[in-house]
Amino acid sequence: LEHANPLVKVTIVPRGRALGAAWYLPEERQITTKEQMLDEMCATLGGRAAEDVFLGRISTGAMNDLERVTKQSYGMIAYLGMSDALPNLCYYNSDENLFNKPYSEQTAVLIDEEVRRMIKEQYNRAKEILSEHRDGHQQLAQLLIDKEVIFAEDVEVIFGKRPWTSRSDEIMAAKQKEDDLEKESVKKERKKKRTPKNKEGENQLSFEHNIEK
Repeated sequence: LEHANPLVKVTIVPRGRALGAAWYLPEERQITTKEQMLDEMCATLGGRAAEDVFLGRISTGAMNDLERVTKQSYGMIAYLGMSDALPNLCYYNSDENLFNKPYSEQTAVLIDEEVRRMIKEQYNRAKEILSEHRDGHQQLAQLLIDKEVIFAEDVEVIFGKRPWTSRSDEIMAAKQKEDDLEKESVKKERKKKRTPKNKEGENQLSFEHNIEK
């Protein structure tokens, strides 16, 4: 997924009420596009989709993920006007403390239908991606069982590097370039400081040689 946050670390070691956890590197964004939000939604549904694809049954483990994508889809449709059926409409009133429904029951039904459609599309998309890379995910699952903790480098060994350059990659590359330039500048300064001394030493040797002659 081009716009999903890059994975940093995954563990199956239980933490509190969670049976495991995953860490991602969030992008630094001033604004978020519809495509970015849909990719994030698809990635969030990956856990439930993996149960469906690889186990043939689903569990209660995806409750938090489902809550997140449901709230996100309602926000995209009712607040941000990101629905084809209800484009460029915002039913949120920032002047009031409580959210009311400034729309008809018919519109409410349409919002619910759009939410179901959006989530279904991203869920099916997640299942297609998982099915396409079934062998790789089986290797990854076994590696996770063996090591209990895996990192982005482990994922890259199996699936290869992401074909897209993320904002985080750009920031890290810029920082590396800045560090390299700074190191090169330090080397040049040290070389300049040594050069006069060397020339002075050479001149001294030349002077002594002429005296001997």
